[in-house]
Amino acid sequence: MRKYLLEVENLYAYYGKAEILRNINIYVEKGESVAVLGPNGAGKTTLLKSICGLVETKGEIRFNGVEISGLKPHERIKLGIAISPEGRRLFPEMTVEDNLLLAGNGEKLEFVYNLFPNLKEKRGQLARNMSGGEQQMIAIARALMLEPKLLLLDEPSMGLAPIVVETIAEAIDRIRDELGISILIVEQNTQMAFDVAERAYILASGEVVKEGMIESLQGIERDYFG
Repeated sequence: MRKYLLEVENLYAYYGKAEILRNINIYVEKGESVAVLGPNGAGKTTLLKSICGLVETKGEIRFNGVEISGLKPHERIKLGIAISPEGRRLFPEMTVEDNLLLAGNGEKLEFVYNLFPNLKEKRGQLARNMSGGEQQMIAIARALMLEPKLLLLDEPSMGLAPIVVETIAEAIDRIRDELGISILIVEQNTQMAFDVAERAYILASGEVVKEGMIESLQGIERDYFG
């Protein structure tokens, strides 16, 4: 039987009584980059929150062969799941480096500073004084400080200029290739997602409506969300 790093089977997710996700089945292999695409309201962010234990769910979520549905968020982090959330959620009155060190003991600082040289140059600046692109870099770097096996990225290109999106995409490739970290990326920017992912799932109205290798989905995704 094939062993995946992440397996989600028959997942349902709720906010109160509202059912957001229905019968979701996805998997991520070790060292693989997978995209989740779809329009606003499709349930993409809720899927990531479900994996992190931040919303009520039914169904199975297995990580490295271990059922984690009953675990608290901090217990899932210890197993090797980290998220760079939508909206970044930094500590604006803390420096770049202090934001990073909150997540780890500094062993990954050299790598993240090599990955994002701007952060090293401005490590003493307050996070609130950084550009939107730099703040996104901090959010991704902070997640890496946790030394994850699986990195969840929620809309990393949102609101960024094309040249910054390209920089983020190159960093994602390096994270996978140099660290061997598996990546599950939620995006509305299909081109960016297609550049970094090997496979993709398309969500619409809380359900997976299409999945496949990137090559098989080029252009098809427009049928689902424009």
